[in-house]
Amino acid sequence: MISFAKFSYCAIALSAVLMVFGALHPAVARAENPDAIMGVWNESDNDAKFEIYKCGPFYCGRIKSLTDPNFPDNDPMAGKPKMDRNNPDPQLRSRPYVGMPFMLGFRYEADNTWRGRIYNPENGKTYQCKLSMDGRDKLNVRGYLGISLLGRTVTWTRSG
Repeated sequence: MISFAKFSYCAIALSAVLMVFGALHPAVARAENPDAIMGVWNESDNDAKFEIYKCGPFYCGRIKSLTDPNFPDNDPMAGKPKMDRNNPDPQLRSRPYVGMPFMLGFRYEADNTWRGRIYNPENGKTYQCKLSMDGRDKLNVRGYLGISLLGRTVTWTRSG
């Protein structure tokens, strides 16, 4: 039969090991740092870089650079910088993609989750969005309408 004292020592040792593992494990570390999403990220197909930054009590994002910053040759605006021409607000249709804020009002909720809104300049629509870190250098970005199940996830990689 195991004595209470031996059981207590085993429980304390196991607790200590779990605390050390928890402190070193990336999943735990990222969940405790709301600023972990800040920085420059590469889009999954490497066509764009996005910068996530603090904007007051929230996190926001802007398009930092594009591989092809100008409209293609087969476009009526060929050679000109890509602009937000599909925006529902006519006054915003002349703003260039590069430098444009497109992630708005993200707030850290806990458990490795940030929620806010994300704008897609290609179709002029704004979606609800959920962000979650996958390790230190991957960011899962899920845009959706209504409920998160009805959406799409892409993974961005932290830019070196």
